[in-house]
Amino acid sequence: MNSAAEPTAKVLFRIPGEDGEADVETLWAYDLGSDQYRLDNLPFYAYSVSLQDVVYAPHDTAEGLPTFKRVISKSGNRTVRIAFDLPVEAGNASQEILDQLVALGCGYEGANKSYIVINIPPSVDMSDVCDLLVQRGVNWEHADPSYDEVHGNDV
Repeated sequence: MNSAAEPTAKVLFRIPGEDGEADVETLWAYDLGSDQYRLDNLPFYAYSVSLQDVVYAPHDTAEGLPTFKRVISKSGNRTVRIAFDLPVEAGNASQEILDQLVALGCGYEGANKSYIVINIPPSVDMSDVCDLLVQRGVNWEHADPSYDEVHGNDV
């Protein structure tokens, strides 16, 4: 067992693209045994999974990695993604929005200074986060739960 308690596995997710092809994302995870993994980073592209969810991901010999099949248990965390027009810099409006999200109790990871994934823990009201993003005019999306899971098919 790793005494530093660092995640030791990568779980592969296939994300269907509009062109019929699938993009691939790998997320760090803890191997719980029996093809079960607890996710340890935020999904930048995969939908319907969040930080600390436990997933079933048997080893795919063609990919050489455990490959996501289904969620076993939800952590209670939720995920939204932001695409800032103004890249995050100290003191600017984008950084101010991230600071407001942190003040609400959220965490985040950035793919770069414009594309940020927000973790909404169970203790934070998701509607407070969504309201803030709408009020601030931010380009964002529901990732987990998805828009349809939140609002149904009332598009």
